[in-house]
Amino acid sequence: MTDFFNDGTRDEPKPQVWLNLDSLHDLRPGSRWPEELNAQPAERGGRFAADGFEGVQLTRESGPASPVLPHCGLDRISEPAKAEAVVARHAEAGKRCLTVHVGWGWEDDASADRLVEAVLAASQRHRLPVFIETHRATITQDVWRTVRIVRSFPGIRFNGDFSHYYCGQELAYGAWPARLAGLAPIFERVGFLHGRIASSCCMQVPIDPDWATRPRLACGHADYLAHFRDLWTGTMRGFLRSAAPGGCAGFCARIAFACLPLRAGFPPRVRLSPGGKRSLRAGADLPAAGARLLRRGAARAARRRAKGKDPRSKLRGI
Repeated sequence: MTDFFNDGTRDEPKPQVWLNLDSLHDLRPGSRWPEELNAQPAERGGRFAADGFEGVQLTRESGPASPVLPHCGLDRISEPAKAEAVVARHAEAGKRCLTVHVGWGWEDDASADRLVEAVLAASQRHRLPVFIETHRATITQDVWRTVRIVRSFPGIRFNGDFSHYYCGQELAYGAWPARLAGLAPIFERVGFLHGRIASSCCMQVPIDPDWATRPRLACGHADYLAHFRDLWTGTMRGFLRSAAPGGCAGFCARIAFACLPLRAGFPPRVRLSPGGKRSLRAGADLPAAGARLLRRGAARAARRRAKGKDPRSKLRGI
């Protein structure tokens, strides 16, 4: 099995605010982030640290690692035989954890199980937490199959990018409490979050307060901001119930850029420009919102433990 990322302390489980570096590419004109810093890892990492980020996620497009902050990898494992080499490469590069797209979504159950077995074995062998992404075009592209995988592999851990479920499976269509209840086995195994918000119609949407004025064809009629607060809160409750002392949940701002095939085409108003926590707060306050929820719950759980009470019984108020 894999496990949550752990900082080696005996501290209460806590969030860490991370940034996926692909969010800094293909920014709209006038962005606060100077793109020339993308080629200067040390200076770039120093600015992230000053803005309050605690780690960065690297991809092939995001350039070299920063020596200032810990980093997480991102990759794809399409065949069981490739799992060992992929995980070994990231472990040898000093990554703290790894998120992976696994399979293509066309596999039968037996083939999907072989992929999961290979990923978990490589994770344990290299002592590297590997989080399988909830992502379209992978074996976790629908909730029903992902929950089935959880039943077969209770030690699995996920990177939760719930934009794929919210849009791809139109979670807002139907009874919302039932959707959250069905996601509970996934929530309890999420150790890394991609903080991206979708609507029922578009994979990546604005999150400024005037969402209700956006075109209905793109943003739908549901309050997706409230729904994503529910999704992230459910995830954080699950993490607090499951993580050991020293456990960390990475809340990672993740905004796809235009050349990626998974990015939905939409008018320029959607093109957010998060170049650090200051600019995220200006229009895309993803990590701060999630981190506040998790820190509030962790602090409450710690107070209840100090009083000799069950730390889980008051998580409903996060």
